[in-house]
Amino acid sequence: MSLEQIIARIHEKNIGVLLDGGELVIRAPQGVMDADTMSLLKHHKQSLIELLQTGNDDLIKIKSAPSSVSITPGKLPLIELSQTDIDHIVERVPGGASNIQDIYPLAPLQSGILFHHLMVTEGDTYLSRSILAFDSHEGVNRFVAALQQVIERHDILRTSVIWQDLPQPVQVVCRKALLPVHELAAPSGDELASLLAASDPGNVRLDLGKAPLLAAYVIAEPQSGEWLLSLLNHHIVCDHISLEIIIGEVRLLLNGRANELPPTFPYRNFIAQLRLLAPDKHESYFREQLGDVNEPTAPFGILDVNNYSEITEAQAAIADNLAGRIRTQIKRHGVSGAVLFHLAWARVLAQCCGQNDVVFSTVLTGRMRGGEGIERTVGMFINTLPLRVWVGDVSVAKALADTQQQLTGLIAHEQASLALAQRCSGVDSGLPLFTSLLNYRHSQRTDEDRLNQWPGMRIVVGGEERTNYPITLSVDDFGDGYALTLQCVRRLQPDRLNEYMLTSLEAIVNALETNPQLPMRTISVVGGDERRQFLHDWNATDVDYPRDRCIHHLFEAQVEKTPEAIALTFEEQNLTYTELNARANQLAHYLIEQGVGPEVLVGICMERS
Repeated sequence: MSLEQIIARIHEKNIGVLLDGGELVIRAPQGVMDADTMSLLKHHKQSLIELLQTGNDDLIKIKSAPSSVSITPGKLPLIELSQTDIDHIVERVPGGASNIQDIYPLAPLQSGILFHHLMVTEGDTYLSRSILAFDSHEGVNRFVAALQQVIERHDILRTSVIWQDLPQPVQVVCRKALLPVHELAAPSGDELASLLAASDPGNVRLDLGKAPLLAAYVIAEPQSGEWLLSLLNHHIVCDHISLEIIIGEVRLLLNGRANELPPTFPYRNFIAQLRLLAPDKHESYFREQLGDVNEPTAPFGILDVNNYSEITEAQAAIADNLAGRIRTQIKRHGVSGAVLFHLAWARVLAQCCGQNDVVFSTVLTGRMRGGEGIERTVGMFINTLPLRVWVGDVSVAKALADTQQQLTGLIAHEQASLALAQRCSGVDSGLPLFTSLLNYRHSQRTDEDRLNQWPGMRIVVGGEERTNYPITLSVDDFGDGYALTLQCVRRLQPDRLNEYMLTSLEAIVNALETNPQLPMRTISVVGGDERRQFLHDWNATDVDYPRDRCIHHLFEAQVEKTPEAIALTFEEQNLTYTELNARANQLAHYLIEQGVGPEVLVGICMERS
């Protein structure tokens, strides 16, 4: 175990370490000093003495932290907690009250992420993983040390979440939180596989009650001479923009440019800003938008929004020609790229759901209405909220303008609670309002020069991200082009859904170029091979048959030929030709009794069966 890990153990167990006459003195609560901990402290005694002699901050804080530190309700202006609640929180934090910098409530999306974290017991949808390769163990240590410095700079990276036996979940900012680094061993040749298995977000869970909510797994690869590092980070404390800020700061530190690090802004400022928002305004807005929606928008009938297994992914680049045409049309019509892509996705959902009035979740940055330094603050700011789009009997131009208006109006409520928004709809409380999500984001291209930006390091696997939704479309806007990433339950085939989106985009752009008054309901999302299959291959059913016999004569002949063959299937029910013929004869006799004969019209009204 490394010295850094020993220091982490000291903090976790609230052990006091100090020097007295050159000797190491240990002070610890009763029952804390087990045999393992005592053995580790003895083994690293000389290193601890040397650190204390140099006045190292890591240990100075431990030895000098006053035992009389107390946290009272009056010291927590952002949340209402009783002293009993506070004491309960203090008991759960390694280092106790002296290691607590602040306590405040969760932001809206943090609450949603916590909900989905608690819904499952294996794996975690909101864990993101990146795999890095270093040319030496020293390279790994330098990276970890730089990341630890970044953790110490930003309060949200030293934050844990506690909810058990409390009136509401809280986030607790620790003064000190060391990145856990797990060194693994594996049979030669299985190193990458072992690392991927040990850090698989489908199986691994981070303890949200222990900061930092990041973890590193390291393994040596003797054949290549490289060291592999898997870095996990939890989205409850870090969104996509925050991750880019973290990477940028690590880069500066590794390149010896620490003096260029920008000032930091605490996440608590954002939480304080949220307290100024009026929930009544959010509720009235969403009731007006969603009050008459009484049916879920569930593509292909999928209603489960907690399906974490069997998610697969496909990517599709948008051709340069189409990308250029998109940019021409959004400029011509005075809208953003996000508006056009939201409209195209709405049309895809309409055809996958069989309805023209659709609702889906859209990702908002959450930074549009923040305070000072919001663009440089690390934390979870994004939110997902419902967007309603009508794509029926309305022109393409009007639908585009309406979508622009809907998105603009939604931004004013970007930090509303998703649960509140869903309650404002007319959909039954036992059903989801929607089961798909669109994430439109401005991104940088992941070319080799950008990925391999530190000497002696390369990226093996970029950040793997997931959501709890069965269908998630991410659109990357690179400034000069676009790319789609579709994640969905395996049976829906993500390549197929990407193709629908591309077809929808091109059809809308064609309409804007040639006939903006074309009705949206005429925009098809099916193209290429699938369209030929629907219209031609599956309709090539012409066969020769006797022209001198009626269809019921032909049917009776088939009954005689294959009496036990299956004639009809519906769900779990089957009828053979003999059984179907018997039922047909029963119906014929009933109709005759009612006076039905040749040339008499009979209306049919029956349930599907």
